[in-house]
Amino acid sequence: MPNTDLDAIDRKILAALQRNGRLSNVELAEEVGLSPSPCLRRVRLLENAGIISGYHAALDRGNLGLGLTIFVGVKVERHHEQAATAFREAVTALPEVISCHLVSGEADFLLQVVVQDLKAYERLLLSTLLRLPGVSDIRSNFAIQTVKDQASLPLDHLADGRTGKDTGRNA
Repeated sequence: MPNTDLDAIDRKILAALQRNGRLSNVELAEEVGLSPSPCLRRVRLLENAGIISGYHAALDRGNLGLGLTIFVGVKVERHHEQAATAFREAVTALPEVISCHLVSGEADFLLQVVVQDLKAYERLLLSTLLRLPGVSDIRSNFAIQTVKDQASLPLDHLADGRTGKDTGRNA
């Protein structure tokens, strides 16, 4: 069940860390209007609750030579747990697959794949993707241009929906 019992300061902390996960505790505290000790306490509570699941650096794909993004729809032959587990384990091991989602519709899974170029994708497709456990069909959609690639999550829905006011949790 989602944790929506977050007050305005918690939401400010989350928004600030999504913008810049390298903020020092002193900088974060100043930005959200707390002293450092209560700010650190709140960050630790958010981490322990699993709301903050980690910190990472955002890398530029193009500058790293990963200029091609492909959305790959994968249909699997059989829908039973053993085949699904084998597929998931195989996909998880592929560094080129940066996300994998179980979806509804024509495909069973939607993969986001990044590679250097079309030749690299051809190699990955023929030598790996088509050989994944249970795969019966693959449809590839190539990204022409990235219009929005934002890792930050929206937080406005976390305000108290009944009154439109903050929950008023103390620092």
